[in-house]
Amino acid sequence: MRPNWTCVALLPVLTWAQSSGYGSLPTIAGNASGPDANGKYEVSSEGIRALFIPYGASITNLFITDVHGVERDIVLGFDNATYYSEDKLHPHLNGVPGRYANRIKNGTFEIDGTTYHVDLNDNDGLDTLHGGSDGWDHRNWTVAAHTSDSITFTLIDADGKEGFPGEVKAAVTYAFTPHQWHIRMSALSVTRKTPIMLSSHTYWNLDGFRNPQTDLALNHTLYLPYGGLRTDVDNILIPTGDLLANKKDGVNDFWSKPKQLGANISSPDLLGNCGFNCSGYDNCYIFNRNAYGPYNWRHAPVATLASPFSGIQLDIYTNQDAFQVYTCNFQNGSLPLKETQGFFDDPSRPRVTQKYGCLVMEVQDWIDGIHNPEYVHPRSHDRARAEQYSQVGQEQQADFWPGRWTVRAGGEV
Repeated sequence: MRPNWTCVALLPVLTWAQSSGYGSLPTIAGNASGPDANGKYEVSSEGIRALFIPYGASITNLFITDVHGVERDIVLGFDNATYYSEDKLHPHLNGVPGRYANRIKNGTFEIDGTTYHVDLNDNDGLDTLHGGSDGWDHRNWTVAAHTSDSITFTLIDADGKEGFPGEVKAAVTYAFTPHQWHIRMSALSVTRKTPIMLSSHTYWNLDGFRNPQTDLALNHTLYLPYGGLRTDVDNILIPTGDLLANKKDGVNDFWSKPKQLGANISSPDLLGNCGFNCSGYDNCYIFNRNAYGPYNWRHAPVATLASPFSGIQLDIYTNQDAFQVYTCNFQNGSLPLKETQGFFDDPSRPRVTQKYGCLVMEVQDWIDGIHNPEYVHPRSHDRARAEQYSQVGQEQQADFWPGRWTVRAGGEV
């Protein structure tokens, strides 16, 4: 079974950071000190510091130093761990969506002649998003192990929860080595066939909302060198089964050269790109890396995100074939910034997240593959049942240096 691996590194100047193999991550053993006064667990290594909470197995803070020598917290979140469960309307904030990431058409699927109905929590009850109203990123995981440089969360998802068949056991390990963040996810259905697709849902602003010129992420540049295709979707973002070419110099062209996220934000061609009457991005880009034969995922990133202000650059390497890009189109100023972000003495800069103030990048498989047998393609398992795994895994690695950060994902087990 092909796992989903991702590695990440932030840098002002791109530098390759060698990924460790799947089996060479640090051993998780023992326990560090417990949570701090805000309910967060600190994990760190040289050049990198992060805070995590059991709710959603989520990262809440990620600190690196930019090219100006300033430590910036570059992910969204709440200051106190209790806020996550109190405000369940938060937008899947930095957790692990599950048991099935992204959308399921009509909230139904069929396995071996049996039709299952799962929680309809999206688009006023028309489909399922990220596993339902009480998906994995809305639940408290168990802290199975915590050391100074790693933390492991586990979850048992009961048979029938949110309508999904089969009991699933899941684990997520976040481990740190000098300048590197490793993420390992695994899920095993122990009783019955069930759809499982893993991803992560981190919200990024590489300036930490401290760019004096803008509090938006539209100044960030994105490069998807293999992203020449995207899934066609209807007006509520359900895949139709077709693929669309991303026309060179069009609004979805991030493959021919790096482009600012806001380069086409006023273009009429962008209206409807992220759903009905929506201007922005909420698109699943398909990577076409095998057009010229076999490839090694370690040799080239599938995505690069960079900020010209902070100098932080994020490179993502992965063996997965799909990549959701979401430009926070529906943020409306209701999500507060953390104490580690933004400005405190500028009344023109409210301490909230504005529309287009962040970016989500989800490494995953082809979305809603369980409804689209036409997704079958070389090197893949049977995509007519793309998510009917008995076991799946995802691994991510992030490499951090002063003003530098690189992400890599991929591998086979």
